[in-house]
Formats: sequence, C-alpha cells, structure tokens
Amino acid sequence: MTENPIVGFIGAGRMATALAKGFVNAGLVSPDKLIASDLIPAGRDAFGQQLGCSTTDSNVEVLAKAKIIILAFKPHQLEEATGPLQDQFDESHLVISILAGVRLAKLDKACGRRARVVRVMPNTPALVGEGACGYALGQAATEDDGVMVERLLSSVGVAYQVKEHLIDAVTGLSGSGPAYGYTIIEALSDGGVAAGLPREIATKLAAQTMLGAARMVLETGQHPGELKDMVCSPGGTTIEGVHELEEGGVRSALINAVRAAAERAFELGQE
Repeated sequence: MTENPIVGFIGAGRMATALAKGFVNAGLVSPDKLIASDLIPAGRDAFGQQLGCSTTDSNVEVLAKAKIIILAFKPHQLEEATGPLQDQFDESHLVISILAGVRLAKLDKACGRRARVVRVMPNTPALVGEGACGYALGQAATEDDGVMVERLLSSVGVAYQVKEHLIDAVTGLSGSGPAYGYTIIEALSDGGVAAGLPREIATKLAAQTMLGAARMVLETGQHPGELKDMVCSPGGTTIEGVHELEEGGVRSALINAVRAAAERAFELGQE
C-alpha cells in the first residue's frame, strides 16, 4: 500500500485473525501497522501474539490510530460497538464490514454517515487462504477504495465486486457454500466406507477429489459440464454414478439450497 495506513480491527476473532495474517503474509501490512480491539482479553491477546501487533480493549483507540477500520464483531453488537464512535468517524476512514446481514444503509448510519463504507461477505475457507468473498461499495466509497479492498481480500483467496442487492446471492452461494461442500465430502466418504474403504482414507480421497475438481475448473477455464463429460466414458462406471446423482435430485437440491440460503439472508437483512 502506497501510504502504509494503519489497519485497525474492531473484533479480534478467528476471521479477523485470518484476514490480518493474510495481509501480513502478502506484504500488504506490516505488524507495526496493525491494531485490534476486543473486550475479551483472551481473544485480543491471541491476536496480538499471533500477529506481533498492538491490541487494546478500546474501540476509540483503534479509530483514533487507524484509517482502515475492519468491523469484525457479531452483527448484533453493531450499535454497542459503534455508538461511542459515531462522532469520531470522518471521510478519511475506510470502514470494511464483514458483519453478515448488515446492509450498507445501516452501516452508513452507524458510522455517522461520514466514513467510506464497504460491505464484505467472506467465507470460512479464508482461514486457510482459500476464501471466496463478495463486496459492495457504499455511496461514499470510491473505486480506489474498491481496489484497496480487493487487494486486501485477495490475500486470503479471491474477491469480486457486486452490487449490494447481490450480496444475498453471494451469501447463499459462497458464504454458505462451504457447508454444502462439507456435506458432499462427508457423503462421498460414507460411500467409500460402504464400498469397503477405511474411513480415514475415504475422507481424504473425497476431500482431495473435490479439491482437484475445483482446481480443474479454475485452472482450465472449461465449463464444469465439459469436464464432467471428459470423465464419463460411454457405458463406464462414472456415467452410472452420475445417473444415480441425477435420479436422486442432487443438482436441483444444490440449486434450491443456494436459493433458500439467499432468501434467508435477505430476510435477516430486513430485521
């Protein structure tokens, strides 16, 4: 980052720690340019020890020192966390929220309608550097802010800018998607055990197979359907397995899962 701004986290939990590690490991932020606040001593101590940075129990201190503020607490804590800060936010602050379901209008209000706000929907694979994030810019946020946010988020995976009304779709797909993936991996492992494999080997084969398939899609740029057809030899074993999946409605079940989760995300955002 050209100006080396201080990055402050309000909330020092697992996702905050994962993001901070990504920033540091990518050389985007140095530990001496990080600060985090958390009311739970164990949380902020762990953050400080892992990152080698300053921590505090004061959100006011974070806001006073940092120009990039990442809101990383529980969504229901928004008013409690930002209430004392409303008059201290200004146009120089870039506020990045990872609070699930909290819309830009509410975030703008919480930040005194002065800060440049960006809403982000991350997912848990960011904890291992394989996240998939969507983000939306608030009214005051600039394209340069978008570039900054994308650089930061790309240190823990991939990030795509979308309009805010599509954040619910991002939530239903990539936000909730890891749970769908884990369910598929578990089911494949169960199938392997049913076919005679030891559980440990079955689970590792299932997970690696899904990882490899995902990498094939990303690295070849081919349509998933094309890649599927390449594995399905005429009259072979794979097409028999795919037929069972189609007969069981797996495709429509996954489509419905994404839609249902997206609709629930919309409902939560209205509360």
